[in-house]
Amino acid sequence: MRIVVTGSSGWLGQTLVPRLKRDGHDVVGMDPLPAGTTQAVGSITDRDFVRRTMRDFGAQAVIHAGALHKPHVESRSRSDFIAVNLQGTLNLLEESVSVGSTVDRFIFTSTTSLMISKAIRAGRAGGAMKAEWITEAMAPLLPRNIYGVTKLSAEQLCRLFHELHGLPVVVLRTARFFPEDDDMAHAMVQSEPNVKANEFLFRRLTVEDAADSHVVALGRAPEIGFDTFIVCAKTPFVRGDCEELIHDAPAVVGRHFPRYRDLYARLGWTMFQSIDRVYDAGKAAKGLGFVCRTGFAEKLEELETRLDRSKRAG
Repeated sequence: MRIVVTGSSGWLGQTLVPRLKRDGHDVVGMDPLPAGTTQAVGSITDRDFVRRTMRDFGAQAVIHAGALHKPHVESRSRSDFIAVNLQGTLNLLEESVSVGSTVDRFIFTSTTSLMISKAIRAGRAGGAMKAEWITEAMAPLLPRNIYGVTKLSAEQLCRLFHELHGLPVVVLRTARFFPEDDDMAHAMVQSEPNVKANEFLFRRLTVEDAADSHVVALGRAPEIGFDTFIVCAKTPFVRGDCEELIHDAPAVVGRHFPRYRDLYARLGWTMFQSIDRVYDAGKAAKGLGFVCRTGFAEKLEELETRLDRSKRAG
């Protein structure tokens, strides 16, 4: 299959493009920044660039992973977010359904961030009495910043083009997989590796799993037609845990993973005292046939192996 991948120079793109090529696909990466995974350097805001790249390549599928992200909120204007995340998405969709186009599926990389309102973000400090159990059915969606607003609007463009033109579109609301520090790291007592390990309980996945979800969506898009899926490591929690999670998360984690306390103590790590949300990836498992390979249990196994090796080496 001939696939155009936007955002090919980014963290996800540099994992996804090689994966697609290993699977035997022909891939053209599009990104404003040059990289070994990018063949077409330019902006998706440039309609002529998008048209030329897609037509010259004879694209059969688009994986639209390029965007301005949450870290850009502090450095880029709201107009930039509108131009890239909305107009850029519109350009790709319009070229996908234009006369002569050979595109027969479109995968859109969205974000779970658009589901987090100001109230959910405030958590226990804002008066929450239980963690929010988050599924694709959550409504209304009240994004708290321009990033979330533009990604939600772009999702609606995808829905519209499916309804108007029959273009198969799968929207993947990916949880965190970025390597950077959390934007609230200054308020956390845990180290960066500690934070990321904790997040596999409720709002993180590996970049490898993120890439794999796109590969699965690519194959399933024609039969799905249109749908939206949360993509996150499978949580060990159940809805009945939510009230205790907001007040005493370590106790809940300890019930599910009794050995975590010892492993964390050996590392000098701690669990978050409060967890304010849980992403439920159950729909992706049932409707997309995708489950992340790495979760909190696998992270504990990695930690245990590392500690045992260090002990033997010492």
